Amino acid sequence: MVKGEGAEDIEAAYDSAAVLEWLLSAESLDDFLQVLADAALDLTHAEEIGVTVERDHQPVTVVSAGPAAPALDEKQYGQDDGPCLQAARTGNEVMVLDMLAETRWDGYPAYAAAHGIRSSLSLPIADRTETVGALNLYAGPPRAFESMDLAVLRSLAAQATGAIRLAQRLADTQAFAEQMRAAMQSRAVIDQALGMVMAQRHCTEDAAFGILRSVSQHRNIKLRELCAEMITNLTGRPPVRPELRSRR
Repeated sequence: MVKGEGAEDIEAAYDSAAVLEWLLSAESLDDFLQVLADAALDLTHAEEIGVTVERDHQPVTVVSAGPAAPALDEKQYGQDDGPCLQAARTGNEVMVLDMLAETRWDGYPAYAAAHGIRSSLSLPIADRTETVGALNLYAGPPRAFESMDLAVLRSLAAQATGAIRLAQRLADTQAFAEQMRAAMQSRAVIDQALGMVMAQRHCTEDAAFGILRSVSQHRNIKLRELCAEMITNLTGRPPVRPELRSRR
């Protein structure tokens, strides 16, 4: 069941092409997730929507629709338990038919009922990745989601999963590029210092490296820092660090 008339037409609007358009037009992951949250609100009997994302055991509501959703989510984060965290961490959908009859999650059901929320539905997103989360729907009446067709919501949750995985992959790629840049800069500094030692001592590269490593261990200083210090002392200026250049 969904809100209003023409439910099939509304659901049809949220097809893969529309979702792709949202993703391409969004300026950030949060913007895209906000569109999904608003869509879930339009398509259901929910009065509040929240999107939970958790990484390194730190949950946060990244977007929401409705004034009470952040407080309902935060209550669960505070006690480190609740339907949204259970869905995120287990990868299973969690439905609460009536908060007044619910015995799980300590004081959370009573808190939700006091805020006028009797039922909820949490669908997992981004499960089986480093980042997990949940699409959380809240409604005032009990059993609001019991007879609802969840296909569209599951599709929205899947789209959120794809967007989060893409953002995570891009972030990991950027981090890898930074690591490679740092490694190349360190290697260049060490190579400059090796050349200096070889010229001064008239020795091989292996012998020069052994000398530098021995001094590094004796002074308890990183090899790159030792080499940078040596170059600065000998030339009067810090070593030039090459930048990674993108392929054309």
